[in-house]
Amino acid sequence: MQTALITGGARGIGAACARGLAQDGFRVAVNYRSSRDKAEALCKELHHINGLEHLAVQADVADRTQVEAMFTRVGSVDVLVNNAGIAQQKLFTDLTDTDWDRIFAVDVKGVFLCCQAALPHMIHEKRGAIVNISSMWGQVGASCEVHYSAAKAAVIGLTKALAKELGPSQIRVNCIAPGVIATEMNDLLGAETLEALREETPLEAIGTAEQVADAVRFLASDQASFITGQVLGVNGGMVI
Repeated sequence: MQTALITGGARGIGAACARGLAQDGFRVAVNYRSSRDKAEALCKELHHINGLEHLAVQADVADRTQVEAMFTRVGSVDVLVNNAGIAQQKLFTDLTDTDWDRIFAVDVKGVFLCCQAALPHMIHEKRGAIVNISSMWGQVGASCEVHYSAAKAAVIGLTKALAKELGPSQIRVNCIAPGVIATEMNDLLGAETLEALREETPLEAIGTAEQVADAVRFLASDQASFITGQVLGVNGGMVI
C-alpha cells in the first residue's frame, strides 16, 4: 500500500487531489493548518472511496519542527503533493517585510521542508514522485502580486533543480502551474474580475479543482514514469 501526503489538503485543489489519489488506491495523509473539521470529514469520505484508513494531520508547513512531527506521524511517503499555499493582492510599494516573508515561508520554504522530510525514504527505496503546485503567475508574473509571483517562480526553479539532483535515485519531481481555478482563494477576487479572467482564457472557462487533480494523478502515476522536471500548465490556454 502506497501513501500520498497532500499539504493544504483539506479543501480546494488539495481536497480534489486527495479524492483522486484515494480512487487510485493510495492511503492519503491530509495535511491542514487550521481546517481540522474539514480534514477529518474528508478522511471519512476517502475511507468510503477505497476502504483504507486515512489520516488528517496538522502542521504549519513553514515550521520545520511541525513538518518533521507530521512526517513522523504519517510514516513513509511515496507521493508528496506540495499544495499548501497562500496568496495576497497588494501594490508592490505597499508590501511589508511581513507580507513578503510569510508568502515565501509558506509557498517556498514549505515545499523545501516537506521535500527534505520525504526524501530519506524515497532515496532509500529509489522510487517516489513529488508534485509541486505553482501558478501560471510564477511563469509570467501578475500585477499587484509580485511577492506571490516571485514565490511561485521559485517553486518552478526548485522543481527543475531537484529533478536533476534526484533523477539518479529514480525520484520524479514535477510541477503544475494552474490558471484561474474555482477555489475559495480565487472567490476573493470577486465575480466581475473572475468573469474578465474567464473571457481572457482561450477555452472560455474557469478551471476546476478536479481538473488540476487529474494532472496531479497523472504525474504521480506510472504513466508519467519518464517525465521529470516539467511544468504542466493547467490553465485553459491562458499561458502558452
